[in-house]
Amino acid sequence: MKVKKLIESFNYAFEGIIYTLKTERNMRIHFFIAIVVLSFSLFLDLSKDEFLILLLTISIVIIAEMINTAIEAAIDLMTDEYHLFAKISKNVAAGGVLIAAINSIIVAYLIFFHRLNPYTQILLNRVRQSPIHITFVVLIITIFTTIGLKAYFGRGTPIQGGMPSGHAAIAFATATSITFISENMFIATLAVFMALLVSQSRIEGKIHSFYEVLVGAILGTLISIIFFQIIG
Repeated sequence: MKVKKLIESFNYAFEGIIYTLKTERNMRIHFFIAIVVLSFSLFLDLSKDEFLILLLTISIVIIAEMINTAIEAAIDLMTDEYHLFAKISKNVAAGGVLIAAINSIIVAYLIFFHRLNPYTQILLNRVRQSPIHITFVVLIITIFTTIGLKAYFGRGTPIQGGMPSGHAAIAFATATSITFISENMFIATLAVFMALLVSQSRIEGKIHSFYEVLVGAILGTLISIIFFQIIG
């Protein structure tokens, strides 16, 4: 009987996780990033302490998102009208998720930066002599490519909505170009962070889906890399 109750408890817990994944876009983003980071960590020589900190950080973000979802569901159950305290509760819960997410970025930077820096410097040195006008060519081609894809998929306008996200493509093309030109990992990190903020704003504004932004980011990055490495 106790075993049956234990199994039921596990089932309820998994139902909660699955519900959050189905209903919360941010939870899906957190899971995707967690899978990417954990997969990437397999190729690096992480110590046990570093891996433990990485797992703990990922868990904190996911737990915070689930608590936020639970609080929102409980408030929506109690009332469907605007109330100041309901707003405060949701905002505080969302703030907790934000702090956990910022902490995860800092942890990832501290763990991975010194390992990635040598490889990044090798990559950047290969394109050190690239002409500066390539940056503008990259941006123009990125814009033309996104417009062409929007026309092909038949959704959105050249500057709003549709597949892929033009803002994300241009933001990441610019960030990649800044990375190649500056050859400075700190500046490159700031550029990528700004590109991520642009992408996040498109998702939060419900102008693009996560996948549209992701495709745009990959497109902009790849076009920049191709031009700077091959033509450069």
